[in-house]
Amino acid sequence: MNDFTYHVPTKFVFGRGSVDEVGDELSALGHTCALVVYGQGSVVRTGTLDRVLTSLDRTGVRHAQLGGVRPNPEVGLVRDGVAAARADEADVVLAVGGGSVIDSAKAIAMGAATGRDPWEFASTGTRPDKTLPVATVLTLAASGSETSNSCVLTNEETKEKRGITSETNRPRISFLDPENTYTVSKFQTGCGIVDIMMHTLERYLTPEGGESDLTDRIAEGLLIAVRDAGRRAIADPRDYEARATLMWAGSVSHNDYTGCGRKRLFPVHKLEHELSAFRDEIAHGAGLSVLFPAWAEHEMPYDYPRFAQFANRVLGVEMDFEHPERTAREGIRTLRRFFEEIGMPTHLSQLGIKPENYEKLAANTVRTVNGPVKSYSPLDEKAIIEIYRLAE
Repeated sequence: MNDFTYHVPTKFVFGRGSVDEVGDELSALGHTCALVVYGQGSVVRTGTLDRVLTSLDRTGVRHAQLGGVRPNPEVGLVRDGVAAARADEADVVLAVGGGSVIDSAKAIAMGAATGRDPWEFASTGTRPDKTLPVATVLTLAASGSETSNSCVLTNEETKEKRGITSETNRPRISFLDPENTYTVSKFQTGCGIVDIMMHTLERYLTPEGGESDLTDRIAEGLLIAVRDAGRRAIADPRDYEARATLMWAGSVSHNDYTGCGRKRLFPVHKLEHELSAFRDEIAHGAGLSVLFPAWAEHEMPYDYPRFAQFANRVLGVEMDFEHPERTAREGIRTLRRFFEEIGMPTHLSQLGIKPENYEKLAANTVRTVNGPVKSYSPLDEKAIIEIYRLAE
């Protein structure tokens, strides 16, 4: 087990009616003006935004609004948000929505506090030294951005998608009401299930960590719970306990708890970011459900026993101790079938990605990370194209 420092400063207010506590909690923290950031209308249609604004009004917290955040959040709107936050002297950025809204809020907060263009952080890998506090009202269990130290931005002009990782990114407080996810479509629920699982799997299936049985068991338990709750939520969108499990799992899966003692590399996320930058209609979870099994097929020969452990402990594949590669391969087939069961794509053709796109996408990926993607083996352009072919 590697040495690690684990600190998650986010306060969670979890459960039914937590949305109505936003004003009280922000006021108690000393905030007087919030920039409320949201997406393209779902929080308006469901009444969630009205409840948030009513709560702020009731407790005397002034607010300005910025709507229109799109999936794969764009830096253009973030720049608008920075200007709005500074003009209104906001002292907290309040995200009402899912991962894209929260990521936008994080980027707005760092831009407003530092006076620097948020894309500068994304494109250079530099980290902000300060930020405005961020609060979140979560409406989609998926990204874990409500507690994570990361955010992702897309430059719509250059078609680049980059991440910004910094401890300043962690929200100060997050409100999680599972009932807010009742109206999430089956497809988006499936995308969320995949994203949650990947945030733990990419910590679990990594070459750096050594023996870490306790962390492994925590990760495996989360993966099993998400698989089972995911099936229930797909079958009955108003199953509160299933929705609650997914919502809490999303937070736990990406706040580093399921990877303590192991070094995260996130190669599949890096591969997927190029797909959804290339075609912004590709949902992040859908891109992951296509690429992860292919990546695993490519990389498992470097550590068959660990992939076999995942197959056995999480997916119930019988362990073949003499030939762990057989168990490992059956595990990936089983996972791919699960993705298909919950309505997720498993082939690049389903995403509109064609073989003639492979070279450009692979080159972009390597350029974005300034060299081969770190994984069990260094993923250069040739290796990435091999993964694409496994995903056809």
